[in-house]
Amino acid sequence: MVFCIAGFLVLTLFKAYFPRIFFFFLNKRIFNHRQVWQLALPMIIANISTPLLGLIDTAVMGHLDSANYLAAVTVAGLIFNFLFWGFGFLRMGTSGLSAQAFGANDSLALKAILIRAIVLALSISLLILLCQQAIATFSFYLINSHEIIEALAQQYFFIRIWSAPATLCQYVILGWFLGRQNTRSPLFIVIMTNVCNICLDLLFVVHYGLATEGVALASVLAEYTGLVVGVIMVCKSIPRSTHSLSWAYVFQVEKIKAMLYMNSHLFIRTLCLIFTFSFFTVQGAKLGSTILAANAILMNFQTFMAYALDGFAHAAEALIGRALGAKNKVLFQQSLRTAGLWSVLFAFLFTLLFSYAGKDIISALTHLSTVRMSANEYLPWLIALPLLSVISFLLDGVFIGATLSRQMRDCILFSLLLVFLPAWHYTQDLYNHGLWLSLCLFMLARSMVMMGYYLFFKREIFQLLCLAHK
Repeated sequence: MVFCIAGFLVLTLFKAYFPRIFFFFLNKRIFNHRQVWQLALPMIIANISTPLLGLIDTAVMGHLDSANYLAAVTVAGLIFNFLFWGFGFLRMGTSGLSAQAFGANDSLALKAILIRAIVLALSISLLILLCQQAIATFSFYLINSHEIIEALAQQYFFIRIWSAPATLCQYVILGWFLGRQNTRSPLFIVIMTNVCNICLDLLFVVHYGLATEGVALASVLAEYTGLVVGVIMVCKSIPRSTHSLSWAYVFQVEKIKAMLYMNSHLFIRTLCLIFTFSFFTVQGAKLGSTILAANAILMNFQTFMAYALDGFAHAAEALIGRALGAKNKVLFQQSLRTAGLWSVLFAFLFTLLFSYAGKDIISALTHLSTVRMSANEYLPWLIALPLLSVISFLLDGVFIGATLSRQMRDCILFSLLLVFLPAWHYTQDLYNHGLWLSLCLFMLARSMVMMGYYLFFKREIFQLLCLAHK
């Protein structure tokens, strides 16, 4: 049923966009494809490097003499998904606000947005470090994994936790550059961080045999390397303004309240998304270390696809935020159409890639035969996911650029509470197949709800946004 719905949805979209594809190859006077690709391509490369890092971690752990190492890194990574991805609003919120300030050509506001977000990131980081023992105790109690796996995961946790300040500040810097339509700087920062991480992984784990501790230490050192690079690039690109920046302007109560209000919605939205994938991982862990390891390998496929499609979402949020700041309705509409076209095409490509090369990729990631067989059994669910989730990725970018954080929160709450959890509850007899079915339905629900919201309120959204910027 899921595959039929996905096929119908994508075929409908392809039919709607086919004239534009044909028009693209026959006429140079088209929508702003060049603008979208100038923003999207560097972000696609940068984003893909992150799941490639995950693949390296998986491959390094997967070729050790026990599945417990891979399972431990997966469990510990689950905690950091909540801690770090949960504060992804630092990037999203900064990106949306910066894009609108950039569109309005307000260099003073751009500086203030950066400073406010950095202060918020450092404050959150300090709180995380002070509460690390409590976070670990509570997290491992909730996960309740096997004793051996938990011991290895704790080794990873208490080392990786010290990367919090670097990671969260990097979120801010990446979002600020993206909002200014600068994707080359984020590309360089992310590539430097991930290349450093991969090299240190191989050094600590393969050469020195540090296992989980080596993977964690590599991540910490790489994050601070990336932060240093990011700070240097920010200092070189601070926009000039005719007016001096005062602390009173930076810490205006109304501006801070507005930022916290928007970020609170994004925080809830991100937590719901992370909860869904974390719940998926925890339920898989209850089915045994083999299922947990197989699901971890397959989720690398999903992460790889998501980061690639996010490149077009990042382009959409930057261009749409700029259009709203400049009150440019034409740019708003063209950006959405063009990013949507390329997102759908790339979703098709990922479906084909997973269909024809999925088993070979799984074999390259682990030599454990039981894990390979299990991952191959559930691979068809991964083949469907790009088609089911492409619309939600695109509209995430649209809503972020338009700073529609409350609407993003409402859409994902509906998908989580009324689709994913009920679907899991009624498919538990299917075991891991039930988990994958629930995840696919969740992604489909996100796409449909966000699309329905946008289509139904399209005129009202644009009118409200124009009024908000007058």
